[in-house]
Amino acid sequence: MRSKLMILLVLINFAAQAQDIFKRELGLMGSNFDITVIADSKKEAENYIDLAVVEMQRIEELISSWKSTSQTSAINRNAGLKPVQVDNELFQLIKRSIAISKITDGAFDISFAAIDKIWVFNGEETQVPDKALISSSVNAIGYKNIKLDEKNSTVFLTQKGMKIGFGAIGKGYAADKAKSLLMEKGVSGGIINASGDMNAWGLQPKGELWKVAITNPMDNSKNYGLFDLKNNAVVTSGNYEKFLLIDGERYAHIIDPRTGMPTKGILSVTVFAPKAELADALATSIFVMGSEVGLNMINQLPDVEAIIVKNDGSLATSTHINITTP
Repeated sequence: MRSKLMILLVLINFAAQAQDIFKRELGLMGSNFDITVIADSKKEAENYIDLAVVEMQRIEELISSWKSTSQTSAINRNAGLKPVQVDNELFQLIKRSIAISKITDGAFDISFAAIDKIWVFNGEETQVPDKALISSSVNAIGYKNIKLDEKNSTVFLTQKGMKIGFGAIGKGYAADKAKSLLMEKGVSGGIINASGDMNAWGLQPKGELWKVAITNPMDNSKNYGLFDLKNNAVVTSGNYEKFLLIDGERYAHIIDPRTGMPTKGILSVTVFAPKAELADALATSIFVMGSEVGLNMINQLPDVEAIIVKNDGSLATSTHINITTP
């Protein structure tokens, strides 16, 4: 349900160092990924990257609502019928998702998938979908109707027609898991870029921090400056690629799960957080909540910051972000 605004990774490479920076671009989870690692040789780097790819493919098999064999699809097929036993990993991901739903007052909700067929955003829509259709789909959305049984590791969607999906959190989770695996394998530094969900660790070969440049969605030739990544994640979500213009109103492709309507007023949201999973979910939530309410939430969360670009090009930032409009 989301597209990712471009984040430019700035690599500072020093050939004199024993280790070097190696990067591979590839397609995963229906999106463009790139994996950057510090290694002694290309062969060593390729082996590490292969491990990360296998890990993210494993996660896709677990959480994809498009794969009929996944546990997520089994949960959806049994909505309103019976609980489904799942692996603890998926159970905990759903549990954390519900916790974020509570923090955001439902602005983030993995059960939004019940409305994923109503809005197409293919450039051909000229009017809002039928209100009755939107209303019936919204009735099937509601994180409070996702019932978890920790003892038996089961998930039950209590209403027929309910669906869960991880489009607003899955790539961030995959980036987190790949990072954790590579750290366990001894990779001293790198970045997992999961279609704009970026998670960094360690340092570049000469001890420099990884840096990202957040681009201006209104002019990709400009940016808001360089930002250090200190073993943390950054996610930027934007509506500049997928949006509707209906009766002069611009509608983002990010849907408010509480109303079934596209969000308005924000062009892009960048969130810095300890994990890409959290940054991913919060970026989506701010689109739904609006800049004022969204920043109020962000300012209450430890180690989380945000940059919001409104439709008119003006900026709104959290407490500890200082930037100049390019």
